[in-house]
Amino acid sequence: MKRDFYLFDVKEICRNDNTIKVFKFDNSSRIIPVEKIDSLYVFSEIKFNTKFLNFISQKNIILNIFNYFGYYSGSYYPRESNVSGELLISQVNAYQNKVRRMKIASSIIESATYNIYRNLRYYYERGKTKLEEDMKKIKGLRNRIKYAEEVQELMGIEGNIRKTYYNSWEEIIDHKYKFDKRVRRPPNNIINTLISFINNIVYTTVLSEIYKTQLNPTISYLHEPSTKRFSLSLDLSEIFKPLITDRIIFRMINRNQIKESDFKTLSDKLYIKDIHRKKILKEIDETLLTKINHKKLNRKVSYKYLIRLEAYKLIKYLLHNEKYSAFKIWW
Repeated sequence: MKRDFYLFDVKEICRNDNTIKVFKFDNSSRIIPVEKIDSLYVFSEIKFNTKFLNFISQKNIILNIFNYFGYYSGSYYPRESNVSGELLISQVNAYQNKVRRMKIASSIIESATYNIYRNLRYYYERGKTKLEEDMKKIKGLRNRIKYAEEVQELMGIEGNIRKTYYNSWEEIIDHKYKFDKRVRRPPNNIINTLISFINNIVYTTVLSEIYKTQLNPTISYLHEPSTKRFSLSLDLSEIFKPLITDRIIFRMINRNQIKESDFKTLSDKLYIKDIHRKKILKEIDETLLTKINHKKLNRKVSYKYLIRLEAYKLIKYLLHNEKYSAFKIWW
């Protein structure tokens, strides 16, 4: 099985025959068989050459780069080999057609907010009864989705749902960390830092899965396409953040796997110390590899593969007008 590899304390990475060799700052090295690599995530200053880049391009491996604070900087995206002019035209046409764009955007918001609701219901059923009022409020807001006529209206509904949802985290999270609103640039507390860090990984994971299909990651329907970002990755990430990002945060904090001492402030920015970042990435990796029984496929699939299935569903809608119903948690 191919896996994502997270590289810390690495000073150089290169091709070594048909493998990748990693050199660490302590002068140790490691060989990674290329057939085991899905994507590479780099969290340290690193040297590599064009021979290495050409090699990973041949193997369709994406290289994701993160800065000193653990925030996503960008990706080395191999030349597309799995392309379809027909699908590209369909993607653009669907973006330009208000009815089709709204169908996709509405389905994304419908599923993302449903998955949010399911998170609250999970904890409500386990004794967090104070969540009932927030659940009712979110249910009422979700009822407005079907009446929305513009994408910005959908975004407004989603924003109000997330505001209510984030306010409920004080009840879900056993430890009383300050978190009253979502702050991104830069994150101003432990919870916001965790959300930003894990969301970055979810975003790049979605990008990797889109890359394995014929979809163009720059053409999106909920978020506006723009320069310097793969906006379709942002669209599909909305669906999976409640399942991956939020549940990892709840789980790790409530199990005392994350503590205040795991964070450090530098240049007015709060960031996760390297050793604890590795711990979080291990949890992300294990979560993405978690398998569930798929209702329609009648077999077990990983959370990560659910993302690619989402891309395939979108392709079927764009090319064959099959109804697009975005992923909703069913277990």
